[in-house]
Amino acid sequence: MYPALAVFQALKTEDNPLREAYQMRTGFQFPAADQISTLWIGGIGGMEAPIIRRMGIPYQEIPAAGLHGVGWKRLPTNLVQIGRGILASRTILNRFQPQAILLTGGYLAFPMAVAARYGVPKTRRPKIVLYVPDIEPAFALKVISPIADRINVTTEESRQYFSPTAAVNVSGYPVRSEHVQWATDPQRKQKASQVFRLDPQFPILLVFGGSKGARSINRALMAILPQLLHFTQVIHISGHLDWEEVQRYQSQLATQLPAEQFERYRAFPYLHEEMSAAFAAADLAVCRAGASVLGEMPHFRLPAILIPYPYAWRYQQVNAEYLAKKRAARILADRELSTKLLPEIQNLLGNPSMLAEMRTSLQSLAQPFAAYTIAESILRAAMESRGRT
Repeated sequence: MYPALAVFQALKTEDNPLREAYQMRTGFQFPAADQISTLWIGGIGGMEAPIIRRMGIPYQEIPAAGLHGVGWKRLPTNLVQIGRGILASRTILNRFQPQAILLTGGYLAFPMAVAARYGVPKTRRPKIVLYVPDIEPAFALKVISPIADRINVTTEESRQYFSPTAAVNVSGYPVRSEHVQWATDPQRKQKASQVFRLDPQFPILLVFGGSKGARSINRALMAILPQLLHFTQVIHISGHLDWEEVQRYQSQLATQLPAEQFERYRAFPYLHEEMSAAFAAADLAVCRAGASVLGEMPHFRLPAILIPYPYAWRYQQVNAEYLAKKRAARILADRELSTKLLPEIQNLLGNPSMLAEMRTSLQSLAQPFAAYTIAESILRAAMESRGRT
Protein backbone atom coordinates (compact mmCIF):
# COMPACT_ATOMS: atom_id res chain seq x y z
CA MET A 1 0.00 0.00 0.00
CA TYR A 2 2.58 2.58 1.08
CA PRO A 3 4.70 2.70 -2.12
CA ALA A 4 1.53 3.32 -4.14
CA LEU A 5 0.44 5.96 -1.64
CA ALA A 6 3.80 7.73 -1.98
CA VAL A 7 3.41 7.79 -5.77
CA PHE A 8 -0.16 9.09 -5.43
CA GLN A 9 1.14 11.94 -3.25
CA ALA A 10 3.84 12.72 -5.85
CA LEU A 11 1.17 12.94 -8.55
CA LYS A 12 -1.36 15.00 -6.62
CA THR A 13 0.62 17.25 -4.25
CA GLU A 14 1.72 20.38 -6.08
CA ASP A 15 3.22 22.52 -3.31
CA ASN A 16 6.25 20.39 -2.50
CA PRO A 17 9.92 21.48 -2.62
CA LEU A 18 11.00 17.97 -3.60
CA ARG A 19 8.66 18.01 -6.59
CA GLU A 20 10.06 21.36 -7.67
CA ALA A 21 13.63 20.06 -7.27
CA TYR A 22 12.77 16.99 -9.35
CA GLN A 23 11.30 19.13 -12.14
CA MET A 24 14.39 21.35 -12.14
CA ARG A 25 16.67 18.32 -12.16
CA THR A 26 14.93 16.37 -14.92
CA GLY A 27 13.11 19.03 -16.96
CA PHE A 28 9.89 17.03 -16.64
CA GLN A 29 6.87 19.14 -15.72
CA PHE A 30 4.00 17.54 -13.81
CA PRO A 31 0.49 18.51 -14.85
CA ALA A 32 -1.81 20.23 -12.36
CA ALA A 33 -3.32 17.86 -9.82
CA ASP A 34 -6.87 18.50 -11.05
CA GLN A 35 -5.85 17.23 -14.49
CA ILE A 36 -5.01 13.78 -13.08
CA SER A 37 -7.90 11.44 -12.29
CA THR A 38 -7.09 8.51 -10.03
CA LEU A 39 -8.85 5.41 -8.74
CA TRP A 40 -7.40 3.11 -6.06
CA ILE A 41 -8.18 -0.61 -6.38
CA GLY A 42 -7.98 -2.77 -3.26
CA GLY A 43 -8.86 -6.31 -2.30
CA ILE A 44 -12.19 -7.05 -0.60
CA GLY A 45 -11.68 -6.52 3.11
CA GLY A 46 -8.15 -5.19 2.61
CA MET A 47 -6.42 -3.40 5.49
CA GLU A 48 -5.78 -0.34 3.31
CA ALA A 49 -9.47 0.47 2.80
CA PRO A 50 -10.04 2.67 5.88
CA ILE A 51 -6.78 4.56 5.37
CA ILE A 52 -7.38 5.26 1.67
CA ARG A 53 -11.01 6.23 2.19
CA ARG A 54 -10.09 8.50 5.11
CA MET A 55 -7.70 10.33 2.78
CA GLY A 56 -10.55 10.97 0.34
CA ILE A 57 -9.03 8.86 -2.47
CA PRO A 58 -11.62 7.25 -4.79
CA TYR A 59 -11.57 3.54 -3.93
CA GLN A 60 -13.06 0.30 -5.26
CA GLU A 61 -12.53 -3.36 -4.36
CA ILE A 62 -12.16 -6.55 -6.36
CA PRO A 63 -11.97 -10.24 -5.36
CA ALA A 64 -8.40 -11.55 -5.30
CA ALA A 65 -6.46 -14.62 -4.18
CA GLY A 66 -3.01 -16.12 -4.53
CA LEU A 67 -1.66 -19.18 -6.34
CA HIS A 68 2.00 -19.29 -5.35
CA GLY A 69 2.50 -21.78 -2.53
CA VAL A 70 -1.22 -22.59 -2.29
CA GLY A 71 -2.13 -26.19 -1.47
CA TRP A 72 -4.30 -28.33 -3.71
CA LYS A 73 -7.34 -27.99 -1.43
CA ARG A 74 -7.41 -24.21 -1.73
CA LEU A 75 -6.41 -24.03 -5.38
CA PRO A 76 -9.91 -24.42 -6.96
CA THR A 77 -11.41 -21.77 -4.66
CA ASN A 78 -8.55 -19.39 -5.37
CA LEU A 79 -8.85 -19.91 -9.13
CA VAL A 80 -12.53 -18.98 -8.92
CA GLN A 81 -11.63 -15.85 -6.94
CA ILE A 82 -9.03 -14.87 -9.51
CA GLY A 83 -11.59 -15.33 -12.29
CA ARG A 84 -14.02 -13.09 -10.42
CA GLY A 85 -11.23 -10.58 -9.91
CA ILE A 86 -10.52 -10.46 -13.64
CA LEU A 87 -14.21 -9.86 -14.42
CA ALA A 88 -14.47 -7.15 -11.75
CA SER A 89 -11.27 -5.53 -13.03
CA ARG A 90 -12.58 -5.53 -16.59
CA THR A 91 -15.78 -3.80 -15.45
CA ILE A 92 -13.85 -1.14 -13.55
CA LEU A 93 -11.40 -0.52 -16.40
CA ASN A 94 -14.15 -0.15 -18.97
CA ARG A 95 -16.00 2.33 -16.75
CA PHE A 96 -13.04 4.38 -15.53
CA GLN A 97 -11.06 4.10 -18.81
CA PRO A 98 -7.59 4.85 -17.41
CA GLN A 99 -4.69 5.57 -19.72
CA ALA A 100 -2.20 3.87 -17.36
CA ILE A 101 -2.35 1.61 -14.32
CA LEU A 102 0.27 1.16 -11.62
CA LEU A 103 0.67 -2.32 -10.14
CA THR A 104 2.89 -2.85 -7.10
CA GLY A 105 2.41 -6.58 -6.56
CA GLY A 106 0.15 -8.63 -4.35
CA TYR A 107 -2.89 -10.67 -5.29
CA LEU A 108 -4.52 -7.75 -7.12
CA ALA A 109 -1.80 -7.36 -9.72
CA PHE A 110 -2.58 -10.47 -11.77
CA PRO A 111 -6.35 -10.02 -12.36
CA MET A 112 -5.93 -6.31 -13.03
CA ALA A 113 -3.08 -6.88 -15.51
CA VAL A 114 -4.96 -9.63 -17.36
CA ALA A 115 -8.08 -7.48 -17.61
CA ALA A 116 -6.04 -4.47 -18.79
CA ARG A 117 -4.34 -6.43 -21.54
CA TYR A 118 -7.13 -8.74 -22.70
CA GLY A 119 -10.43 -7.38 -21.34
CA VAL A 120 -10.40 -3.87 -22.79
CA PRO A 121 -10.81 -2.85 -26.47
CA LYS A 122 -7.41 -2.24 -28.06
CA THR A 123 -8.13 1.42 -28.69
CA ARG A 124 -8.69 1.98 -24.96
CA ARG A 125 -6.11 -0.43 -23.57
CA PRO A 126 -4.20 1.23 -20.68
CA LYS A 127 -0.45 1.06 -20.35
CA ILE A 128 0.71 -1.26 -17.58
CA VAL A 129 3.35 0.20 -15.25
CA LEU A 130 4.92 -2.04 -12.61
CA TYR A 131 6.75 -1.08 -9.48
CA VAL A 132 8.76 -3.94 -7.94
CA PRO A 133 9.39 -3.18 -4.23
CA ASP A 134 11.48 -6.23 -3.26
CA ILE A 135 14.82 -6.93 -4.89
CA GLU A 136 13.51 -10.29 -6.11
CA PRO A 137 10.10 -9.76 -7.74
CA ALA A 138 7.12 -11.47 -6.17
CA PHE A 139 5.44 -14.26 -8.12
CA ALA A 140 2.58 -12.14 -9.53
CA LEU A 141 4.94 -9.44 -10.81
CA LYS A 142 7.19 -12.03 -12.46
CA VAL A 143 4.21 -13.56 -14.22
CA ILE A 144 2.81 -10.28 -15.57
CA SER A 145 6.14 -8.60 -16.38
CA PRO A 146 6.13 -9.78 -20.05
CA ILE A 147 2.95 -7.77 -20.70
CA ALA A 148 4.09 -4.68 -18.76
CA ASP A 149 4.95 -1.53 -20.71
CA ARG A 150 7.27 -0.09 -18.04
CA ILE A 151 8.94 -1.67 -15.01
CA ASN A 152 10.35 0.34 -12.10
CA VAL A 153 12.60 -1.41 -9.59
CA THR A 154 14.09 -0.43 -6.24
CA THR A 155 17.70 -1.43 -6.92
CA GLU A 156 19.98 -2.32 -9.82
CA GLU A 157 20.12 -5.90 -8.52
CA SER A 158 16.53 -6.49 -9.69
CA ARG A 159 17.40 -6.28 -13.40
CA GLN A 160 18.60 -9.90 -13.43
CA TYR A 161 15.05 -11.17 -12.86
CA PHE A 162 13.65 -9.63 -16.06
CA SER A 163 14.16 -10.08 -19.76
CA PRO A 164 17.09 -8.08 -21.20
CA THR A 165 14.60 -6.40 -23.53
CA ALA A 166 12.25 -5.32 -20.72
CA ALA A 167 11.88 -1.58 -20.13
CA VAL A 168 13.39 -1.63 -16.62
CA ASN A 169 14.15 1.61 -14.78
CA VAL A 170 15.84 1.87 -11.34
CA SER A 171 13.62 4.27 -9.42
CA GLY A 172 14.40 3.52 -5.79
CA TYR A 173 11.77 2.83 -3.12
CA PRO A 174 9.13 5.60 -2.87
CA VAL A 175 8.47 6.93 0.63
CA ARG A 176 5.48 8.93 1.82
CA SER A 177 5.57 12.70 2.00
CA GLU A 178 5.26 12.49 5.80
CA HIS A 179 8.52 10.52 5.87
CA VAL A 180 10.21 13.15 3.71
CA GLN A 181 9.10 15.97 6.00
CA TRP A 182 10.33 14.25 9.15
CA ALA A 183 13.58 12.94 7.66
CA THR A 184 14.63 16.35 6.35
CA ASP A 185 13.80 18.29 9.52
CA PRO A 186 17.10 19.43 11.12
CA GLN A 187 15.52 19.03 14.58
CA ARG A 188 13.77 15.77 13.83
CA LYS A 189 15.27 13.84 16.76
CA GLN A 190 14.11 16.37 19.34
CA LYS A 191 10.66 16.88 17.80
CA ALA A 192 10.01 13.18 17.20
CA SER A 193 11.08 12.25 20.72
CA GLN A 194 8.53 14.73 22.06
CA VAL A 195 5.77 12.97 20.10
CA PHE A 196 6.41 9.85 22.22
CA ARG A 197 7.37 11.74 25.40
CA LEU A 198 10.88 10.30 25.32
CA ASP A 199 14.29 11.79 26.10
CA PRO A 200 16.21 12.68 22.91
CA GLN A 201 19.50 12.48 24.84
CA PHE A 202 18.94 8.79 25.72
CA PRO A 203 19.08 6.01 23.06
CA ILE A 204 15.79 5.04 21.43
CA LEU A 205 15.16 1.56 19.99
CA LEU A 206 12.29 1.06 17.51
CA VAL A 207 10.87 -2.48 17.28
CA PHE A 208 8.15 -3.42 14.80
CA GLY A 209 7.05 -6.35 12.68
CA GLY A 210 4.70 -4.97 10.05
CA SER A 211 0.96 -4.24 10.06
CA LYS A 212 0.04 -7.60 11.61
CA GLY A 213 3.14 -7.76 13.76
CA ALA A 214 5.69 -10.52 14.23
CA ARG A 215 5.03 -12.84 17.17
CA SER A 216 8.59 -14.13 17.50
CA ILE A 217 9.97 -10.58 17.58
CA ASN A 218 7.32 -9.43 20.07
CA ARG A 219 7.99 -12.29 22.46
CA ALA A 220 11.77 -12.01 22.15
CA LEU A 221 11.52 -8.31 22.95
CA MET A 222 9.25 -8.81 25.95
CA ALA A 223 11.65 -11.41 27.36
CA ILE A 224 14.54 -8.91 27.41
CA LEU A 225 12.71 -5.64 28.12
CA PRO A 226 13.78 -5.44 31.79
CA GLN A 227 17.43 -5.54 30.70
CA LEU A 228 16.91 -3.25 27.70
CA LEU A 229 15.28 -0.50 29.69
CA HIS A 230 18.44 -0.09 31.74
CA PHE A 231 20.24 1.41 28.73
CA THR A 232 17.66 2.35 26.07
CA GLN A 233 14.15 3.62 25.52
CA VAL A 234 11.86 1.44 23.41
CA ILE A 235 9.08 2.22 20.92
CA HIS A 236 7.33 -1.11 20.35
CA ILE A 237 4.76 -1.54 17.56
CA SER A 238 3.34 -5.01 18.14
CA GLY A 239 0.74 -5.34 15.41
CA HIS A 240 -2.93 -6.02 16.18
CA LEU A 241 -2.65 -9.81 16.52
CA ASP A 242 -0.45 -9.72 19.64
CA TRP A 243 -1.71 -6.46 21.13
CA GLU A 244 -3.69 -8.06 23.99
CA GLU A 245 -0.69 -10.15 25.01
CA VAL A 246 1.56 -7.07 24.90
CA GLN A 247 -0.91 -5.09 27.04
CA ARG A 248 -0.97 -7.85 29.68
CA TYR A 249 2.81 -7.93 29.74
CA GLN A 250 2.98 -4.15 29.96
CA SER A 251 0.74 -4.23 33.05
CA GLN A 252 3.00 -6.82 34.69
CA LEU A 253 6.08 -4.82 33.79
CA ALA A 254 4.67 -1.73 35.49
CA THR A 255 4.66 -3.58 38.82
CA GLN A 256 8.13 -5.08 38.39
CA LEU A 257 10.24 -2.13 37.29
CA PRO A 258 11.06 1.22 38.88
CA ALA A 259 8.82 3.94 37.44
CA GLU A 260 11.80 5.66 35.80
CA GLN A 261 12.64 2.56 33.76
CA PHE A 262 9.04 1.65 32.92
CA GLU A 263 8.52 5.15 31.49
CA ARG A 264 11.14 4.34 28.86
CA TYR A 265 8.74 1.89 27.16
CA ARG A 266 6.07 2.92 24.65
CA ALA A 267 3.86 0.24 23.10
CA PHE A 268 1.33 0.58 20.25
CA PRO A 269 -0.68 -1.93 18.20
CA TYR A 270 -0.11 0.04 14.98
CA LEU A 271 1.06 3.45 13.82
CA HIS A 272 0.16 5.22 10.59
CA GLU A 273 0.64 8.99 10.78
CA GLU A 274 3.05 8.70 13.73
CA MET A 275 5.25 6.07 12.06
CA SER A 276 7.34 8.81 10.46
CA ALA A 277 8.03 10.27 13.90
CA ALA A 278 9.00 6.82 15.20
CA PHE A 279 11.60 6.46 12.46
CA ALA A 280 12.85 9.99 13.10
CA ALA A 281 13.20 9.43 16.86
CA ALA A 282 15.00 6.09 16.71
CA ASP A 283 18.73 5.38 16.88
CA LEU A 284 18.32 1.71 15.96
CA ALA A 285 15.52 -0.48 14.60
CA VAL A 286 14.67 -4.16 15.00
CA CYS A 287 12.29 -5.39 12.31
CA ARG A 288 11.51 -7.81 9.50
CA ALA A 289 13.11 -7.29 6.10
CA GLY A 290 10.12 -6.50 3.92
CA ALA A 291 10.61 -4.24 0.93
CA SER A 292 10.03 -1.06 2.95
CA VAL A 293 13.41 -1.40 4.67
CA LEU A 294 15.04 -0.73 1.29
CA GLY A 295 13.53 2.76 1.30
CA GLU A 296 12.69 3.77 4.84
CA MET A 297 15.96 2.82 6.51
CA PRO A 298 18.13 4.68 3.95
CA HIS A 299 15.77 7.66 3.94
CA PHE A 300 16.01 8.08 7.72
CA ARG A 301 19.62 6.81 7.86
CA LEU A 302 18.37 4.37 10.50
CA PRO A 303 20.62 1.36 11.25
CA ALA A 304 18.66 -1.86 11.72
CA ILE A 305 18.86 -5.42 12.92
CA LEU A 306 16.87 -7.26 10.27
CA ILE A 307 15.11 -10.55 11.04
CA PRO A 308 13.85 -12.04 7.75
CA TYR A 309 10.55 -13.87 8.00
CA PRO A 310 11.53 -17.56 7.90
CA TYR A 311 8.29 -19.16 6.71
CA ALA A 312 7.95 -17.71 3.23
CA TRP A 313 9.87 -17.41 -0.01
CA ARG A 314 13.29 -15.75 0.19
CA TYR A 315 12.26 -12.16 -0.66
CA GLN A 316 13.06 -10.85 2.82
CA GLN A 317 16.36 -12.72 3.01
CA VAL A 318 17.47 -11.18 -0.29
CA ASN A 319 16.48 -7.69 0.91
CA ALA A 320 18.37 -8.15 4.18
CA GLU A 321 21.49 -9.48 2.49
CA TYR A 322 21.53 -6.50 0.13
CA LEU A 323 21.61 -4.01 3.02
CA ALA A 324 24.03 -6.12 5.04
CA LYS A 325 26.50 -6.32 2.15
CA LYS A 326 26.35 -2.54 1.91
CA ARG A 327 27.23 -2.37 5.65
CA ALA A 328 23.90 -0.65 6.25
CA ALA A 329 22.23 -3.29 8.46
CA ARG A 330 22.85 -6.46 10.46
CA ILE A 331 21.00 -9.77 9.96
CA LEU A 332 19.73 -12.01 12.75
CA ALA A 333 17.96 -15.29 12.06
CA ASP A 334 14.52 -15.71 13.60
CA ARG A 335 15.66 -18.86 15.43
CA GLU A 336 18.46 -16.86 17.11
CA LEU A 337 16.23 -14.19 18.64
CA SER A 338 16.13 -15.67 22.14
CA THR A 339 19.91 -15.88 22.46
CA LYS A 340 21.34 -13.13 20.26
CA LEU A 341 18.91 -10.22 20.16
CA LEU A 342 19.95 -8.63 23.45
CA PRO A 343 23.73 -8.80 22.86
CA GLU A 344 23.30 -7.53 19.29
CA ILE A 345 21.34 -4.50 20.50
CA GLN A 346 23.89 -3.88 23.27
CA ASN A 347 26.75 -4.16 20.81
CA LEU A 348 25.31 -1.64 18.36
CA LEU A 349 23.95 0.92 20.81
CA GLY A 350 27.23 0.73 22.70
CA ASN A 351 29.28 1.38 19.57
CA PRO A 352 28.59 4.91 18.24
CA SER A 353 31.28 4.66 15.55
CA MET A 354 29.68 1.52 14.11
CA LEU A 355 26.26 3.21 14.04
CA ALA A 356 27.81 6.24 12.34
CA GLU A 357 29.37 4.02 9.65
CA MET A 358 26.00 2.35 9.05
CA ARG A 359 24.29 5.74 8.77
CA THR A 360 26.86 6.84 6.19
CA SER A 361 26.22 3.69 4.17
CA LEU A 362 22.46 4.18 4.41
CA GLN A 363 22.73 7.79 3.24
CA SER A 364 24.52 6.62 0.08
CA LEU A 365 21.58 4.27 -0.69
CA ALA A 366 18.81 6.85 -0.25
CA GLN A 367 16.85 7.83 -3.37
CA PRO A 368 14.68 10.77 -2.34
CA PHE A 369 13.14 11.24 -5.81
CA ALA A 370 11.86 7.65 -6.15
CA ALA A 371 8.16 8.54 -5.91
CA TYR A 372 8.56 11.25 -8.56
CA THR A 373 10.52 8.93 -10.85
CA ILE A 374 7.67 6.40 -10.77
CA ALA A 375 5.07 9.16 -11.12
CA GLU A 376 6.85 10.41 -14.25
CA SER A 377 6.91 6.84 -15.58
CA ILE A 378 3.13 6.60 -15.16
CA LEU A 379 2.49 9.98 -16.77
CA ARG A 380 4.72 9.25 -19.74
CA ALA A 381 2.97 5.92 -20.22
CA ALA A 382 -0.41 7.69 -20.05
CA MET A 383 0.75 10.25 -22.63
CA GLU A 384 1.82 7.44 -24.95
CA SER A 385 -1.60 5.81 -24.50
CA ARG A 386 -3.41 9.07 -25.19
CA GLY A 387 -1.27 9.72 -28.24
CA ARG A 388 -2.14 6.30 -29.61
CA THR A 389 -5.86 6.97 -29.42
